[in-house]
Amino acid sequence: MSTPQSRFLYIFLDEAGNLDFSRNGTKYFVLGGITKERPFHAYKELTEFKYNQVERGTALEYFHASENAQAVRNGVFDIIEKNLAGVAVDAIIVEKQKVAATLRAEEQFIPKVLGTLLREILQHYPLAEFAEVIVFTDSLPVQRKRGAVEKGVKMTLAAMLPSTVRYRVLHHASKSNMDLQIADYCTWAVYRKWNGQDARSFQRVRAAVRREWDVLQTGTGFPD
Repeated sequence: MSTPQSRFLYIFLDEAGNLDFSRNGTKYFVLGGITKERPFHAYKELTEFKYNQVERGTALEYFHASENAQAVRNGVFDIIEKNLAGVAVDAIIVEKQKVAATLRAEEQFIPKVLGTLLREILQHYPLAEFAEVIVFTDSLPVQRKRGAVEKGVKMTLAAMLPSTVRYRVLHHASKSNMDLQIADYCTWAVYRKWNGQDARSFQRVRAAVRREWDVLQTGTGFPD
């Protein structure tokens, strides 16, 4: 039986769309998270698949849904789909033109979206049973954005977690982290569906999708 000393909750975050609120920007910004506990069953299969591609002559360094060839995407989705047990996918969909002007600056927008998503995720777990919640994001080259991400994550975790539960925010290059690559694939699949471009990829991960939330569907305000 797991004890609070042995259970760790992992959340891997990824985003799709951009933060350009002009007419040249994407219609939607999507922030997705995959949540799981160990063991991470897909890891070995994805590693084997990666080196199978290398042995076939490709120079595949890591998995990135928007950049990978369709044959590679198909193979990655095959593996993800087989290993969805114990995995939850949550995604916040933001129709950017509905965002209030006062929230469009990166320093306001990112913490608001992150906090909303993390509150949605954490409500599903018996938090007191965990020793630690560990949140991973891709490494962020812009210090301002990194600060906004850490603010959103830490404020939410500090408010929601029992005092006995530790938390950390780790910024790892997605190239080095297979689960960030899985988060990229899942978030990309949700994003493609909402843009009306491709529902097929979403169907591959649908069994694990707990909520895809059009957070501003009824107005311009984020929930508190």
